[in-house]
Amino acid sequence: MQSLAVYDLDKTITHRATYAAWLLFWARRRAPWRLLLVPLSAVAGLLYVLKLVDRPRLKTINHALLMGRTSVATVAAEAAVFAARQIATNVRGGALAQIAADRAEGRRIVIATASYAFYARAIGAALGIDDVIGTRAAIAGTTLLPQIDGENCYAGAKRAMVEDWLGAHALTGAPMRFYSDHPSDAPMFELADTAIAANPNRALRVLAQARGWAVVDWE
Repeated sequence: MQSLAVYDLDKTITHRATYAAWLLFWARRRAPWRLLLVPLSAVAGLLYVLKLVDRPRLKTINHALLMGRTSVATVAAEAAVFAARQIATNVRGGALAQIAADRAEGRRIVIATASYAFYARAIGAALGIDDVIGTRAAIAGTTLLPQIDGENCYAGAKRAMVEDWLGAHALTGAPMRFYSDHPSDAPMFELADTAIAANPNRALRVLAQARGWAVVDWE
């Protein structure tokens, strides 16, 4: 059975998170007037910090404010431009080297991310990675909607979505190496045969030491 190397995206492959960057990129290019709604997005963020809204609801609110309903084709075109900019300015050289090494070992490379799949796939394609599991936005006909289709691909939901993907590709039980920077990915670390904390924050660094997981820091 083919072995796998599964990577988180934000702050694992990239230096900086891509979610807010995408929303601002979209608003500047497609609807600059929506930048006036950024303070409302900040209010939504505060409600999240206060635990009055959860992550999926926060994403729906931010999508509605800064993107709204829009054409799937337009999103795909803009995502390609966004991906090119991310590859040029926001990708860790160490991550690229490790992806190349995993590929040379014959591993199938997969990105599993809480970021929206509609732009994460474009980033994956620019990196030569076809298998991307991410948060799906709902689609009605040819229109992308603010609502999430299914689960926000985060924490335990990410593991469940990866397990569904493995089953759909006849890869359940395949040897897996997993890389992430964040302790919310503990369920994925536990699923993997080899867990690697990549560029970990303090909480994950402590957890990795306690669990005996490898730690790497990529430039």
